[in-house]
Amino acid sequence: MKLKVYRYHPATGQSRYDNFEFEATPGMTVLAALFYIQDNLDDSLALRYSCRGAVCGSCAMLINKVPRLACRTQVALLRNPENDYSEVKLKPYPAIEGGEPFDSSEEVLVEPLPHLPVIKDLVVDMGKFFEYYRRIEPVLKPSDEPPATERAMKPDDVRELEHYTNCILCASCFGACPVDASNSSYLGPAALAKLYRFHIDPRELKDNSRLQLADYPDGWWGCEFHTNCKLVCPRGVPPNIAIGKARVKLKKGK
Repeated sequence: MKLKVYRYHPATGQSRYDNFEFEATPGMTVLAALFYIQDNLDDSLALRYSCRGAVCGSCAMLINKVPRLACRTQVALLRNPENDYSEVKLKPYPAIEGGEPFDSSEEVLVEPLPHLPVIKDLVVDMGKFFEYYRRIEPVLKPSDEPPATERAMKPDDVRELEHYTNCILCASCFGACPVDASNSSYLGPAALAKLYRFHIDPRELKDNSRLQLADYPDGWWGCEFHTNCKLVCPRGVPPNIAIGKARVKLKKGK
C-alpha cells in the first residue's frame, strides 16, 4: 500500500508530502498504518490519538479529502472504488478542491483537519473549536432544585437527546463545513448541535434563553445547509437538523 502524508515543520514553516510504501495487514486502519510509519519508517511523524476505538475523536484528520477518524477508517475499504465508504460526496470547499493530487486506487492521502491551524504534521490546534464550544455554555442548567433521588426523563426525550449527545467533539464536521472555510467567526456545526441539545433537555427551562446564545449572524443564521456535517459525523449526529429547528423556533418566538 502507499500512503501520501502531509508534513509540516513549525520551526521552518515549510510543508511537503512524504510517500510511504509498505505491505498492509488485513483490516489495517489508517491509524494503524500511521503507527507502522512511526515505528518502522519515520519516527518524527506527528499525529494525535487516544482511545483507538472511535470514542474520543482525537484522530480526526482529512483522509482522501474527507474528514474521518483514522482509527475506524480501513485502508482496504478506501481503496475499493465499488464501496460507498470510499466515496463520500461533499459540497466543495477549498480543502477538498485541487490541492495535492493522488490516485485513490493506489494511494491513501492523509492530511490535517481543515480550518484549524497546523501545529506539526497531522496535529492541529483545536483551540478555536473548543473556544466556540465553550461559548454555548455546555453545562446543564436545571430549572428546579435538586430532587431527593433523580430527575426522571421520558424515553422519547432521551431518544431525541441522543441524536446530539452522541457527538464526541472530534471536529470532523467543523473541518467539512464550507461556511467555516469562508467565515472564521462561524460557531460551527458541533457547537450549535450541542447548544440545541441543551435547549431540548426537559430538565432545563422551557424558554428560548439557550437558543438566544447563538441568535446572531455567525451563530444559527450562519449555516448554509450544505449538510457536509452530517455526512462526515462518525456518530451520525445531524447538526443541520438542529440548526433548522432552532431557526424555526426563534422565528416563532417559542
